Amino acid sequence: MKTFKHMRGVTLMELMIVVVILGILTAVAYPNYREFAARAKRTEAKALLLEIANNQERFYLNANSYGTLAQLNYPADPMVTDSGSYSVTVVANDASNFTAVATNLLGGSEAARCTTFTIDGRGNKTSTGSIANCWTDQR
Repeated sequence: MKTFKHMRGVTLMELMIVVVILGILTAVAYPNYREFAARAKRTEAKALLLEIANNQERFYLNANSYGTLAQLNYPADPMVTDSGSYSVTVVANDASNFTAVATNLLGGSEAARCTTFTIDGRGNKTSTGSIANCWTDQR
């Protein structure tokens, strides 16, 4: 029978050190990941509102009035962003103005930060929530 001079394998202490290091890395990385994902959802809503505003201007050139989402050939009214985070509605106030609003659907702390984004036919961008201006602030 052979005897080994050096034992091979991982001791319990080494395994516990690896688990602790992984726990620390996870504790640091997960909140950053959640913040990144929330910013991506806000960016998605802003991009959709800007796309709608561009399409409204194109529609206005042809029809001399602003249109609804159906008239702009969007699939549904209200429309939901691809991530399912924001619901977008458009109101053609009159022939000379429209208002497009993206409203947070998920709730929680992210909804409190940026509840709604709004853009109108005059290019005014507003938002509601605990962040002063969600259009420009990337917190």
